[in-house]
Amino acid sequence: MKTDLEIARSIPMLDIGNIAGRLGLSENEIHRYGRYKAKLPLSLINLQKSANGKLILVTAISPTPAGEGKTTTSIGLADALSRSGADVAVVLREPSLGPVFGIKGGATGGGYSQVVPMEDINLHFTGDFAAVEKAHNLLSAIIDNSLQNKKNTLGIDPRTVVWKRVMDMNDRSLRQVITGLGGTGSGIPRESGFDITAASEVMAILCLSTGLEDLKRRLGNIFIGFTHDKTPVFARDLKVSGAMAALLKDALLPNLVQTLEGVPAILHGGPFANIAQGTNSVIATRMGLSLSDYVVTEAGFGADLGAEKFFDIKCQAAGLNPSAVVLVATIRALKYHGGIALKALGTPDLAAVARGLANLEKHLENLQTFGLPVVVAINQFPGDAPEEIRLVQEHCQRLGVEAFPCDNWSQGGEGALPLADAVKRLAQNTSTRFRPLYTWEQPVVDKIHTIATKIYGAEGVDYTTKAKNDLRKIQGLGLDGLAICMAKTQKSLSDNPDLPGRPQNFRITIREIEIAAGAGFIIPITGEMMRMPGLPETTAAEGIDIDAEGNILGLF
Repeated sequence: MKTDLEIARSIPMLDIGNIAGRLGLSENEIHRYGRYKAKLPLSLINLQKSANGKLILVTAISPTPAGEGKTTTSIGLADALSRSGADVAVVLREPSLGPVFGIKGGATGGGYSQVVPMEDINLHFTGDFAAVEKAHNLLSAIIDNSLQNKKNTLGIDPRTVVWKRVMDMNDRSLRQVITGLGGTGSGIPRESGFDITAASEVMAILCLSTGLEDLKRRLGNIFIGFTHDKTPVFARDLKVSGAMAALLKDALLPNLVQTLEGVPAILHGGPFANIAQGTNSVIATRMGLSLSDYVVTEAGFGADLGAEKFFDIKCQAAGLNPSAVVLVATIRALKYHGGIALKALGTPDLAAVARGLANLEKHLENLQTFGLPVVVAINQFPGDAPEEIRLVQEHCQRLGVEAFPCDNWSQGGEGALPLADAVKRLAQNTSTRFRPLYTWEQPVVDKIHTIATKIYGAEGVDYTTKAKNDLRKIQGLGLDGLAICMAKTQKSLSDNPDLPGRPQNFRITIREIEIAAGAGFIIPITGEMMRMPGLPETTAAEGIDIDAEGNILGLF
């Protein structure tokens, strides 16, 4: 069996000019990054046309170590829609190097449903992550310079600074650090730390901005801390938002690549869904809707995280109106949620699948609260038994939802044609009316309670003393009208990663609440969530290499 990398290399790529042509663009309308990548200028966005496009969200049941294949399904669905005659683009996030070198691997799909060039996309791509990292750390350096400079009149209290540094790598050793050691010429010693770049507020801002002016405004709204007399300090007070925006000038433009079947793929931004909003940029989505009739997009991790944030943060912020939702499940994942050990997932077990359906059912209930039609994609694996697939289809049918086996991993778009037909049918239903779960104007505790009880299934919400103090700070700053971006484990509907399936009789605990005023949301942090992941004992990096001809090896 060929690896994903071998499959990607076995199919010749089209010149990026040809892919642009499929979007109705000329060579002069794109900014080339070689033969197979390009940037798309913001002038191509047509708000009137984008408002009439069909936006399809792909999400999933709660993730498991067995993998669900959400990105693979998104790409396969786009290929299938194209085969069926639809004018379509797939719009996805960019991979972070942390997972690429950690345990999860890359994020370009798999099998015959991939976006290419795989190696470039999974590594440095067009430098967007580096630009976000540099813009973020420029602000960090300016803050420390302000603390060091005796002539500075802001009077920032270093004990209140909440802005850390970032890097695009999993490195648990950097979560908590002391900066400024080495004497008076080396800065003011203070506690700080690193987040992964995907968790940077600058990344969130990039993905929610509508253009350069909006980008600068949002960057200026980043909350830094307080002065010694308790006056709040924002990035605009340090006069650095313009320089940050200058570093992000090219990163603000979405990237054009292609699927293995030559369907246009727009990749932009890369926030994680367990610690950030988990969706690609507003600009990329609007770009796709401006250039295609159908846009297939994806929200990270399970529907309780990425999909909820897609609807309540991104759609509300940008005025997007999605047309339909695809919920991805696998037989293996359902068995895992049914209590079966990872090593036994390849053995047919109808009882375990039946138990695991509780997780799928909860996600279906959640998605239907947003007023959108839903279809289930059963992403097939070689060991799936026909009777297990039938069990899932029959259960979904009783819930009034269609479920389709998808074999696009081995067949490409052809393996997702029935799903594509169902998606077109649902998307053309003009009675669909998207409705968010909450309005931003509601009190913060009400918004958090709504997410915890209606989406997670919790009985209620508890707050630590620190979280209560954070709530008072948010109210004092007048930021209680912001959206909610929950930081929660992706492994469970609850905040306990050891509770798969559909947990019952639990409460959510808010440990602390971070402010992302520039992005336009606050971040309640639950359980033991960390914004800087660590590496596993055996890393993916150990299997990655490069040969004498410059070919990358071992990516997956």
